[in-house]
Amino acid sequence: MTPVATQNAKQQPQPVDRRFVGRYKALKGVTISFNGGTSTFEGVARNLSATGARLSFCETFAIPSEFKVKFSGDLGWRPAVARWRSMTDIGVAFHQP
Repeated sequence: MTPVATQNAKQQPQPVDRRFVGRYKALKGVTISFNGGTSTFEGVARNLSATGARLSFCETFAIPSEFKVKFSGDLGWRPAVARWRSMTDIGVAFHQP
């Protein structure tokens, strides 16, 4: 067997992290509420910080840009704004109402 020659590919620059606060990995249950509390979705928080989170759901197209978030084990709801979204994930920033 002869070894396959590999090309010396240039290393790609790392993407710039624009977050103000570092996030840590989490697998925490999450419920979001909107439409005055009449609509809810349940999902999982994949990473979390004091200022935002990455939330995973089956789908994100029905989730509005502003809603309330409650993490499992927490007592209260946090207002949140969507900053980015994919088919199954949504990045949120927590804000004051």
